[in-house]
Amino acid sequence: MMIGPIGFTAPWLLVALAALPILWLILRAVPPAPIRRRFPGVALLLGLRDDDSVTDRTPWWLLLLRMLAVAAMIVGLAGPVLNPRTDGEQARTGPLLIVLDASWASGRDWRAQSDLLDSMLAEAGRAARPVALLRLTDPEPPAFQAAESWRSRLTGLAPVPWAPEMEGIADRLPEGEFETRWFSDGLAREGRENLLEALEARGPVTVHESPAPTFALRPAVMADGIVELTALRARPGAAREVTVEAHGRDPQGIARMLAALPLTFAEGEVQASGELSLPAELRARLTRFEIAGQGHAGAISLTDDSLKRREVALIAGREDREGLELLSPLHYLEQALAPSADMLDGALMDILPANPDVIALADVATLAPAEQEALLEWTESGGMLLRFAGPRLAASDISRDDEAPLMPVRLRAGGRSVGGAMSWGEPKSLAPFAEDSPFFGLSIPGDVTVSAQVMAQPDPTLASRVIAQLSDGTPLVTRKQVGSGQVVLFHVTANAEWSSLPLSGLFVQMLERLAVSSVVAKPDAAELQGTTWQPAQVLDGFGRLQEAGTLPGVAGEALIDPQLGPDLRPGLYDGPDRRLALNVTAAETTLTPMTWPARVPVEGLARPPEAPLGGWLLGLAMLLLMGDIIASLALSGRLMPTRATAVFLAGLLLIQPPMAEAQGATDKPLTAASEVVLAHVLTGNRDVDETAQAGLRGLSETLFFRTSVEPDDPIGVNLETDELAVYPLLYWPITPDQPLPSDVAYAKLNTYLRTGGMILFDTRDANVAGFGASSPNGQMLQRLAQPLDIPPLEPVPDDHVLTRTFYLLQDFPGRHSGRSVWVEAAPPDAEQVEGMPFRNLNDNVTPVVIGGNDWASAWAMDERGNPLFPVGRGFAGERQRELSYRFGVNLVMHVLTGNYKSDQVHVPALLDRLGQ
Repeated sequence: MMIGPIGFTAPWLLVALAALPILWLILRAVPPAPIRRRFPGVALLLGLRDDDSVTDRTPWWLLLLRMLAVAAMIVGLAGPVLNPRTDGEQARTGPLLIVLDASWASGRDWRAQSDLLDSMLAEAGRAARPVALLRLTDPEPPAFQAAESWRSRLTGLAPVPWAPEMEGIADRLPEGEFETRWFSDGLAREGRENLLEALEARGPVTVHESPAPTFALRPAVMADGIVELTALRARPGAAREVTVEAHGRDPQGIARMLAALPLTFAEGEVQASGELSLPAELRARLTRFEIAGQGHAGAISLTDDSLKRREVALIAGREDREGLELLSPLHYLEQALAPSADMLDGALMDILPANPDVIALADVATLAPAEQEALLEWTESGGMLLRFAGPRLAASDISRDDEAPLMPVRLRAGGRSVGGAMSWGEPKSLAPFAEDSPFFGLSIPGDVTVSAQVMAQPDPTLASRVIAQLSDGTPLVTRKQVGSGQVVLFHVTANAEWSSLPLSGLFVQMLERLAVSSVVAKPDAAELQGTTWQPAQVLDGFGRLQEAGTLPGVAGEALIDPQLGPDLRPGLYDGPDRRLALNVTAAETTLTPMTWPARVPVEGLARPPEAPLGGWLLGLAMLLLMGDIIASLALSGRLMPTRATAVFLAGLLLIQPPMAEAQGATDKPLTAASEVVLAHVLTGNRDVDETAQAGLRGLSETLFFRTSVEPDDPIGVNLETDELAVYPLLYWPITPDQPLPSDVAYAKLNTYLRTGGMILFDTRDANVAGFGASSPNGQMLQRLAQPLDIPPLEPVPDDHVLTRTFYLLQDFPGRHSGRSVWVEAAPPDAEQVEGMPFRNLNDNVTPVVIGGNDWASAWAMDERGNPLFPVGRGFAGERQRELSYRFGVNLVMHVLTGNYKSDQVHVPALLDRLGQ
């Protein structure tokens, strides 16, 4: 039964309200009116006053008070619920089919969809309706099951980073009639109308769709050193501004926002573009662009080699001849690289500390021993050494008998000249590039000829190192791997003295294929043909970048016109000589909103929260009855001042005292020094501070009952005035408006971190943002942490001690889940001993733990041990709360005991090393 926004679970009890007029008459008749009798002796009683008196008639206001108390009790027992979760169709008992687009465009509103879906399943369960669920991005044939079985699997549902598939779905729909609830992502898709008609033929269809516009970001494009960004929205509307954030890693390796670009959609426009100018060093650190606040894969543009201008150092073996620029050994090389690379000039030993991507040596024959050693070390670390021949190299005795470490092949003395009076014949042209050459597929102009070259000594390894050759089979370009890097030798000069190659466009293309310069354009079909690309990292539906794991490689042909799906996911793919970013959107992508027919009802995703009112009304009835007692005593003259005081004090005893207000009177340093005390940083936000206090109290209770640790009551600390050394753990919730500590406070914090303390930073925003500065809390964390002495961080590895100090854990959820937790990075020399399940990681406790899962809210308990905040839904939510407690226990045990667990599992290896 519904009366406006209020529903009743037991509406038949409201019939009792009809008895209120009868009750009024009964109360009016009680007590009965006295009979008046005149008695002369009454005159003797005049002036006397009785302590107790009885009124001859109940006052109307007291009757009204009693009527209200009875009415509140009746209505409260009828089970009133404000905004009950019913749709006016609760009488339906037939099957229910729930259709989910579950695409990348659903990521932003996925939590709202999940909440609404959970309420629908709960209603279906109460009505015993069978439910089937159909995900269009993973279209398995739907089967009707009990609603509760679907509710238990809701936490496992998530959007995917590709578009839904509509074709052929209508043929796989269940037989019979059923009602359909379609959760749409709001975008027009091919085949959606056909599927809608098929569903309408089976029963009524209702669409649930967010009215908020969908935004997406096209892949970033770089032109002339400027990054061009284009944002899209699904439907035109009023002028709107969005912020595109550029994320990357700072010099310490910490992921953060490096720049931001506001883009404004003009009124009625669906596209907004802007340009972002960044220094080459900063641009090289970029990993992605993201529209702030969207939280789905379509708002992410990953970067690859096409956006990163490489740094190339150019070094010539002789000075440029004044006035003869075209004869300069580096002129044509500079012209080829200038549009797409940043060039460095200077001496070799001055350039190496800058760690360029490529070092080009034009006719450099001899290097000093120190230069050769430093250059070899740089190459082995992943650098590319690009060498060009010339008269000096041809005349030198380098690499004659033994192969030089910085030469790909051994050379013959003197070189070879062709095409002159004393030559061996006509100038030679280039042979077609072999299939295993990085230049395969490039067309060779007919006017490219070679008149002189340095010759390679025949060698068993020569054939495998030749990547370009002349028409007579002599090597033109050779290459050799050196450690993680490579050495490439052009057997001709970098200018036009020995060949016309530097004058042609082929020279630029060859440098691009070698990744000497940035690859501005997408690889063409010829380059992708026959190659295999291995996924390194992939995006999920929420736009989070994850390791690809064991995903198989994909054929290069699939990347020519990519069709995203389970077998080809957006992300970063490593090819033979470059990295390619595959984004959800393409350069030509546009967003078209779905226009549903007028016959189809379209509803939003938000529902007013359901609020039971029965307890409040019964409480009001009790208060009214208490008022009736006090009023009756007052009318009879029995309510004396002392009794009123007693009633007042009894009421005070019923009032719950405020939480932990007496803490300020505690001698905090003394208590913390004598007991294990968990502390939280006071932020100035009362709600956040109270939640942190309740969370640490709940964690302390959990530690008390499950471990040998018996913490005292948690304490809030003021960074400016309190001593920090006595607290093993500081929980620091981040709020966007908390003040920055002073220099003195930062000095105390750095001392605390260096002497074994740990700070748990919690941005509490994992439900709305990814790691970094994509939320106000994340930006505040960066400002707060900048002056702190924080080591390089990494997501918690699977073999970190934190995963096994007390419980074996793989995830670290709080009230939210899914966010990575960051700890101090393992040392570079960490290695796994044979036979041991874990690496030998650093011995120290990680000084900081950073996450955003809102652990305090999941840990929070009241004084009676009851949870203060909901976590998840049903059994899955309680499981998530339990895992959050286990993470808290592991964290405290890690702080108190260090790496004892790591030592335990390494005992056999330690004993073996000691010879025992």
